[in-house]
Amino acid sequence: MHIWEYILLFGSVFLGGSFGFFFQKERKNLLQIVLSFSGAYILGIAVLHLMPWVFGSGDSTAGLFVLLGFFVQLLLEQLSAGVEHGHIHAPHHWSAGFVVSVMIGLCLHAFVEGVPLSYYGEHLSHGHSHSHNHLLYGIILHHIPAAFALVFLLIISKLQKKWIWLCLFAFSAMSPLGAALAGMIVFPENVQIKIIAFVIGSLLHISTVILFEMDSSSHHFISWKKLLAIGAGLGIAVLTIW
Repeated sequence: MHIWEYILLFGSVFLGGSFGFFFQKERKNLLQIVLSFSGAYILGIAVLHLMPWVFGSGDSTAGLFVLLGFFVQLLLEQLSAGVEHGHIHAPHHWSAGFVVSVMIGLCLHAFVEGVPLSYYGEHLSHGHSHSHNHLLYGIILHHIPAAFALVFLLIISKLQKKWIWLCLFAFSAMSPLGAALAGMIVFPENVQIKIIAFVIGSLLHISTVILFEMDSSSHHFISWKKLLAIGAGLGIAVLTIW
């Protein structure tokens, strides 16, 4: 990865999370639209780019790692309380253990997603004159609303502001850290494929939860704003194949 990609990955997520301090009243509608767009986009790039490369590699275990990533993400959400896809459920009684649990789940998730960024673009750029940053953009679009939700969750959990900023910094740094550490290690190609397959499973879980989960008050009705956001996300993902 180039230095500008690290800066963009960290800075955009940190800035997006900081909005949680200032746009608290608008959080529900804003999160729904941004999450719908990002969920559709990461589903699109997973299907159009990641899955063809992984399953076209001839690795017979790729499907197992996709499933593993899907169910590991399910387990991580038991720690993070679903903040990855915009859930904001503050405990009735605040505890440091709750904050630690959320941060462990979120940071592990973000770190793993950052690992393939160190080599993914090189594989897809072979024979092409342009670079492939759609995974980078997908992670950014996914982590911005997650950071926003994290900040708001910690605010209503009555955590001191200095600790909220520290938690936001830690979450924003996890994917760049994963990419940086992976860049120092020479992974065999079969291992790289397995890592991306694992991340595919995680992204599939996140995107499907975002797209198919409705508000309890909506009676399974999708608003036109959400439909437009989903259409825009999928449309942009489709445009990346050219």
